[in-house]
Amino acid sequence: MIGQRSATVERADFVGRRPLRWSSSRSADRAFEGVAAAFAASIVLLVILIGIELWHGSHLARREFGLGFITEQTWDPVHAVFGAAPFIYGTVLTSLIALLLAAPLGIGTAIFLILLAPGWLRPTVGFLVEMLAAIPSVIYGLWALFVLVPIVRSDVEPFLKRTFGFLPLFQGPAYGVGYLASALVLTIMILPTITAVSQAVLYTVPRAQLEGAYAIGATRWEVITGVALPFARSGIFGATILGLGRALGETMAVTMVIGNRAEIGTSLFALGHTMAAVIANQFNEADNDLYVSALIEIGLILFVVSILLNLAARGLVWRMGGRSGAAEMRRA
Repeated sequence: MIGQRSATVERADFVGRRPLRWSSSRSADRAFEGVAAAFAASIVLLVILIGIELWHGSHLARREFGLGFITEQTWDPVHAVFGAAPFIYGTVLTSLIALLLAAPLGIGTAIFLILLAPGWLRPTVGFLVEMLAAIPSVIYGLWALFVLVPIVRSDVEPFLKRTFGFLPLFQGPAYGVGYLASALVLTIMILPTITAVSQAVLYTVPRAQLEGAYAIGATRWEVITGVALPFARSGIFGATILGLGRALGETMAVTMVIGNRAEIGTSLFALGHTMAAVIANQFNEADNDLYVSALIEIGLILFVVSILLNLAARGLVWRMGGRSGAAEMRRA
């Protein structure tokens, strides 16, 4: 009886202490949620503060040139005439070419690593791809300047001119440096990003779906195109947008091989400039407030373009993901 009474008292004490422990655990959860929310809010606040600072720093250029700053093609610091059109054009052109080249290579590499490569080869190739992402951009620039540019000047551009010279994109003298060389080095730089993210997305494809497709007699090509890619297409699209975002903001490597000429050239062989490169090149040389304000406004344009691009990409990923989910439900 005494033992039973003692056990009953201990259980009562334990039950009586449970609400205290539960309350303490809930308090810790609420504290953690508050800290996590504060961290997330700080990121949003940082982006807002950057935008405000860029807006404030560019007020002289906006007041002087207005919206014409975006379409003006003249960049003449001596006569205080500033236009961002050549830099916007160069940024968009080189980034899109790099994306068109890197996206198939990156997605194909990811498919090979996840679905085709033998087990002994996969770690080696994956490690080499990750190493590309770890190389500093200035090293890419030096390599491009001393290795890539001579090849482009002596082999690539003459070949393109002989083969597609009837098109305006492949006309003009072969300098080696210019839009094409910049796009090629950007292709190499964004390739690891597209490959790594696409690889992670393809890794989430349910193994049961792949094995089921093989079980009903599907070929490897049919499994890749009919099962793996449709399941992962929203994530793969997001990977390409991440690569494009890096290409838009790349500075040092592009600065070293694009030629740094503030003109709009119709040929890929022409010398050009980008928004990030002109800021890096000329900010220390800006000797008056209007000059500094014009460079800051270029930074503001690049900032806005990057945000809009990411918002559009996020919306498309959500939309494509929703369609994929609906299609899966219909098939089920």
